[in-house]
Amino acid sequence: MLYFFSEWLPFNLFSYITVRAGAAFCAAFALALWLFPRFIIWAKRQGATQPIFAHAPGGHKSKQNTPTMGGAVFSACALIATFLSVNLGNVFAWGAILTITLFSAIGAIDDIGKIYHKQNDRGLSVKPKFILQIAAAAIISAALLFASNLNTLLYLPFIKEPIVDLGLYMALFWTFVFVSASNAVNITDGLDGLAAAPSAFAIATLTVFAYISGHAQMSQSLLLPSISGVGETAVIASAMLGALLGFLWFNANPAEVFMGDSGSLTIGAFIAYLAIVSKTEALLLLIGFIFVVETASVILQVGSYKLRRRRIFLMAPLHHHFELKRWAENKIIVRFWIIALLSNVLALITIKIR
Repeated sequence: MLYFFSEWLPFNLFSYITVRAGAAFCAAFALALWLFPRFIIWAKRQGATQPIFAHAPGGHKSKQNTPTMGGAVFSACALIATFLSVNLGNVFAWGAILTITLFSAIGAIDDIGKIYHKQNDRGLSVKPKFILQIAAAAIISAALLFASNLNTLLYLPFIKEPIVDLGLYMALFWTFVFVSASNAVNITDGLDGLAAAPSAFAIATLTVFAYISGHAQMSQSLLLPSISGVGETAVIASAMLGALLGFLWFNANPAEVFMGDSGSLTIGAFIAYLAIVSKTEALLLLIGFIFVVETASVILQVGSYKLRRRRIFLMAPLHHHFELKRWAENKIIVRFWIIALLSNVLALITIKIR
């Protein structure tokens, strides 16, 4: 909406991505701060609380009456701020909107099942959930491949030239990135604020890359891929960042609300989308380092137990291991935040090292 007013306002103020990104951030953050207290009260009255996993560490039992599905709320806040600020004639903007909508819907179906049955494992079972994620990712990947000017070149950090052109196979690679990232954030979401802050760092970093890639002069100067129109995703990323920080206000320990799968799957997929359109898919391993480590801990634990009948960690994902070693929850959370922040600083440094 603000974009279309730019022709009539002095200095074309709202034609600038940075101005609309700032407006989207403020609008989403303010809306989240206003909406979450009301949602928390409503969710408690409706019994929409988080069922706790039966094998979770004992300290989690006290969290069983905490409202969930906060992800649906901050996704809605981000979308409202997006429609107020973004250029709706931009194909990359619609790709981001589609990503948020589809993965939020998948997560909401899972959350509703858990709430209805009052059991953590009674939402979507693994196979249907995985199939829905693949389908959503394939739809978005196909749309990017055939309806946008996004190339199919694969770039690596520190190397200014692409290493390979994957052609149509890029859609398969993008689908893998979507599904991997969404599940990685979902695995990490196990403590108050543990997934929210590293997600905010990742979105902020990818916003910088997206903005530079969409800016012809800056991308040329910094030897980053130049993709016309992709800078508009910085507006939506700013809206999601504002909504996510508004959620974190209430999700910080002790949490008043959880994001649920409607939040974790959405954030992971949105991070993947930003990485894909800014051509930083490989750098996502560093940007989302905490998510990679958490996921790797699960894979190693399962693989070790199946092959050797021995566990590597006291419990996986990794944050549960430290819980069982009697680390205070806040200590685990803040230390993971610090690691996530440092990994994103390193990712931003790669902009100048090519």
